[in-house]
Amino acid sequence: MTSQSRKHRGYASQRIVADYLRANGWDNALPVGAGRDGSDITGVPGLDIEIKARTKLDLSGLMRQLKDRKLNTGMGVGILRLNGQGEAAIQDWVAVLRLEDLVYLLKASGYGNIDS
Repeated sequence: MTSQSRKHRGYASQRIVADYLRANGWDNALPVGAGRDGSDITGVPGLDIEIKARTKLDLSGLMRQLKDRKLNTGMGVGILRLNGQGEAAIQDWVAVLRLEDLVYLLKASGYGNIDS
């Protein structure tokens, strides 16, 4: 895949995710475009959304990136568009987050022992 086609796939993936978020209650979700620093989707307060649409994924690098930006942008979520996943299957795209953030979300939703 050429550099230009990777950029196009990346921006298309951002647009697809932003459209999906808007359809599901985040009315201000917008893609930022390729090559910009920070979150790939704006208009989702408290979240830092990083979208990866590539064959060779550096998952540990993604997790470091989300952790490093957490203090500035809020909870980090990585969204992965795997090979063969198109727009029609966005509900099957993978979302990853740090275990600490998952535990926080689960407790806030009433799961587990909230006092611990």
